[in-house]
Amino acid sequence: MLSHRRACHLLMLVPMLVMDAVYAEINDARARYHYQMFCQGCHTPDGSGANAVPALKDRMGFFLNSQRGREFLVRVPGSATSKLSSSALAEVLNWCLLNFAGTSVPSSGYVPYTEEEVDRLRQDPLQEIIQHRASVIAEIAAQSPQGAQHE
Repeated sequence: MLSHRRACHLLMLVPMLVMDAVYAEINDARARYHYQMFCQGCHTPDGSGANAVPALKDRMGFFLNSQRGREFLVRVPGSATSKLSSSALAEVLNWCLLNFAGTSVPSSGYVPYTEEEVDRLRQDPLQEIIQHRASVIAEIAAQSPQGAQHE
């Protein structure tokens, strides 16, 4: 039988194992290429964003604190209407989270995007982004101390 302390240590490893599993499924070269071809023109090579385009760097993971936020990352026009297949888009989103999100990822980790989830969500692209984004951010900040630190 596991001691309480040992069980807590094992539970702390779960997010790291999830992240390792996500990384194992990502073809780094392909995901990087897709990001360079379809995303970095607006979000910049390091994910810091340009002009009115929001930064991904150290902020992207914040959206994983709610279902609406998670969906937002897929439903924004740049994602939803991308020429990438749903499988490739899921891979790019997961690659971006690993490479840009930094400490904005929830401390409990996250469930990686799947082709099926992305395919379903991108069928309903957002028509109005600014107000929707502000609403999602306010919702997350209200329910998450971590969220308030990142936006």
